[in-house]
Amino acid sequence: MVERIHAYFRTLDLGHEEAAELATRYYTHYGLEVRGLSRYHNIDPLEFDRQCDGSLPLEDMIKFDPRVRKLIQDIDRSKARVWALTNAYRHHAQRVLKILRLEDQFEGLVFCDYTLPDFVCKPEPAYYKMAMKQANVADPSKCYFIDDNRKNVNAARAHGWGHCVHLCETGSQVASDDTVEKEDEQEKRDCSDTPVEIVTALEGLRSVWPEIFHRT
Repeated sequence: MVERIHAYFRTLDLGHEEAAELATRYYTHYGLEVRGLSRYHNIDPLEFDRQCDGSLPLEDMIKFDPRVRKLIQDIDRSKARVWALTNAYRHHAQRVLKILRLEDQFEGLVFCDYTLPDFVCKPEPAYYKMAMKQANVADPSKCYFIDDNRKNVNAARAHGWGHCVHLCETGSQVASDDTVEKEDEQEKRDCSDTPVEIVTALEGLRSVWPEIFHRT
């Protein structure tokens, strides 16, 4: 994925390092590279999606994990409604959920609608407002949220979401060794930040949110 995004940035007549730095800047500032591209470079987000997310051989990259399916099945639907929130476009998110055999486990999907001229994404406040509207939730304090990006978690907390968890996994890939080092350092700082609950695997949610799981 990183290589495809980097290649797309190179089509803007940018050198290797300049493309990597701009992609990192847009991702860091907006939460999504295409958000910056659409705002400042007049690109077609749907074409970006076709060249990047849409061209990924997802079947070779992600696999069904019965433990994850069991985890989500064990959520008591009388205590919590389960929605998927993503910064991807709808088609990509649906492909991922289908491969993971999770498409039947979510009541709804909140995604970045690239067809809108000024679409929103995490961690923009408007995204969380949109998610609550789509899920028909009025009280933010009742929202449960987990994300692997600390900025997205912090933004949810700022919006009043009451049960936020950071899935903290280090070692993300980017287009250059220098950027890898910078992002790893940032992730380590994020993971050492304390006010938010942290899990290193999804299974940890059973301990963090015991009140919404069926008792075994």
